[in-house]
Amino acid sequence: MKTLVTGAAGFIGSYLVKELLAHGHQVVGVDNYSKYGPVRQDCDTHPRYKLVVGDAKDGKLLRSLLDGCDQFVAGAAMIGGISYFHTYAYDLLAENERLTAAAFDAAVDAYKTSDLKKITVISSSMVFENATTFPSKEGDQRLCPPPASTYGFQKLAAEYFAQGAYEQYGLPYTIARPFNCVGIGERRARGEDEIYSGNVKLAMSHVVPDLVQKVLKGQDPLHILGSGKQVRHYTYGGDLARGIRLCVEHPNALNEDFNLSTPTSTTVVELAERIWHKIHGTSRPFRYTADQAFRYDVQCRIPDVTKARELLGFEAATDLDAILDEVVPWIADQIKVGVI
Repeated sequence: MKTLVTGAAGFIGSYLVKELLAHGHQVVGVDNYSKYGPVRQDCDTHPRYKLVVGDAKDGKLLRSLLDGCDQFVAGAAMIGGISYFHTYAYDLLAENERLTAAAFDAAVDAYKTSDLKKITVISSSMVFENATTFPSKEGDQRLCPPPASTYGFQKLAAEYFAQGAYEQYGLPYTIARPFNCVGIGERRARGEDEIYSGNVKLAMSHVVPDLVQKVLKGQDPLHILGSGKQVRHYTYGGDLARGIRLCVEHPNALNEDFNLSTPTSTTVVELAERIWHKIHGTSRPFRYTADQAFRYDVQCRIPDVTKARELLGFEAATDLDAILDEVVPWIADQIKVGVI
């Protein structure tokens, strides 16, 4: 397969490119480095990978790159930590709609006139922002109240783009819906507000890297945003990349949507204590204090992962301890070089 991936230098995108290359794909990546600035990836010099530095809103560019591609993963998006949802409420909606429209315009044209067989859309667990049924299965995003955040609303709109392009033009699609990606490679985004949690500046307002860096910097008691009872499903980036690859490749994925997630629920307090003991061992008792939460801090997010397991054979197998064993030393190194 030859696959175009937008947002290829992003957090999930970089995991995905490596996964696709490892399974024989020829990959064309597009990224304008708007989030982190220029970054180097190990795969940049791979003989089956071509990275184009360009804007994924440029429809002519996308259409030219889709020539000869049979798959398209639309992953480019403006996204940051939870502070992004508040600081850039309009930009998240407007910019991501432009990216989505450009991707589907190019995909529809390539499907009609070239080799494209399908578009795979990277959605978000935030479509379940106001879910009331748990675990939330595919389809529940259409039954619960719509997302309150502009980011979540736009991601839901992207899923409707897939529906509309299929109904009007017959463009096949798959919707991949990652939950709480955790891994290495994420950095502080350009333009992210400087927000302090206790005496430590948040790195990305993403809970895992921020808790890790606060513990590494000696914060005691540990400051947690919100009550700490928020439920999340922390899923390894490599597992998510495998799930997205299966969405691209598997015949059962055609015109379907999938929750891609670990089945394991973890509260923020449980996560914080795991990180604390991972770094301090038993030498210091775990203490924390609860700070004021952000407005769009979802209290409960529990996906049903049955469909991905039964139709794709996908399971997120990396447990939280294994994830932290990789993430903690990586963040420690980033602190030393002054990136976080």
